[in-house]
Amino acid sequence: MFRRILSLLIGFPIGILLIAIAVSNRQPVDLILDPFRPETPALSIELPFYIYLLAALVVGVVLGGVATWMGQSRWRQTARTQGRRAARWQAEADRLLREHEAPAQPANRALAVSGR
Repeated sequence: MFRRILSLLIGFPIGILLIAIAVSNRQPVDLILDPFRPETPALSIELPFYIYLLAALVVGVVLGGVATWMGQSRWRQTARTQGRRAARWQAEADRLLREHEAPAQPANRALAVSGR
């Protein structure tokens, strides 16, 4: 619940700010991707300026997420290794518990049969 309220308190003002940027930067801007002939570019894109800003924001978020994910790879690998190790120890404990209980059952049955 607290996370939802916090995300609304942060997300709502950011959304209003992005809308204000989009409204104030509607003029078209040329993005020229030909560094050798800028006066007659072979490849250029004309879009409103806010689209470039939002695209830069999205690219930054994606690159930041990838960098964080790659930075945490050591911890994910450690978690996988420890998970396999814990599963192996759990299987060993279960096997020992079954071995410990298995001989006790036939001995009890033998006593019950001989006691008739």
